[in-house]
Amino acid sequence: MPPADPDAAAGPDGPAGSQGSERLAATLVQMAGLVLSQETVRSAVELVTALASATAPGTDGAAVTVVDEHGTRTMAATSELAERADALQYSLDEGPCLTAWRTGQLVRIDDTTGDRRWPAWNEQATELGIRSALSAPLVTGGRSIGAIKLYGLQPGRFDQHDEQVMTLFARQAAILLSATQNLAGARELSRRLTDALAGRDVISQAIGVLLARGAPDREVAFASLAAAAERTHRPVREVAQDLLATLAGDAADPPTS
Repeated sequence: MPPADPDAAAGPDGPAGSQGSERLAATLVQMAGLVLSQETVRSAVELVTALASATAPGTDGAAVTVVDEHGTRTMAATSELAERADALQYSLDEGPCLTAWRTGQLVRIDDTTGDRRWPAWNEQATELGIRSALSAPLVTGGRSIGAIKLYGLQPGRFDQHDEQVMTLFARQAAILLSATQNLAGARELSRRLTDALAGRDVISQAIGVLLARGAPDREVAFASLAAAAERTHRPVREVAQDLLATLAGDAADPPTS
């Protein structure tokens, strides 16, 4: 029989737990450093959520809540129970996850039947079978953007060790979500710049047409487009597009005999 591995025999606070936490931290840091697309960020957040659930013994569901200009929503969940518990918080506008997001502080419930901070949510969560919960805020750049949380069917499921682990997961999940938000912002900026450049090209072409039709200079040609835009309550770009479309239609019509 091979000799027993002393690290493997150690508890969560012993050598094995320490080395496991270090490896986990290194993996999460590497993950956050990747050049990520929105889809890979979503997959990474789902992985972080699953790892959080697997790392904390007694967890019966884990989820990540994101709060942005689109509202409050669950981005990843490991079980239907977690999704339903989240949905209750959103509909009631109260609960440990929302408090963690709003305050930027970690929140723990040892027993939903005895906790008085969120009476409506605790009562309905208890009806779902939930007795304990642990929520950590997702903070990036000094701004709270959501929370990651664990749910348990038994009271007293989570302790200080779980709080430390969740703080680690929350930090990396926040980095990942910040990456996808920055990516979305960059794409929106790129779209606006592309639209602006396209609009400038269309207006420039329309000015060229007006110059060819007798406008004395570019300023007068643009003033003509601007006046038409004001009369019709439309952007100058649309007026320019109509002019070019009309010109293209005239060119396509066959000559009559």
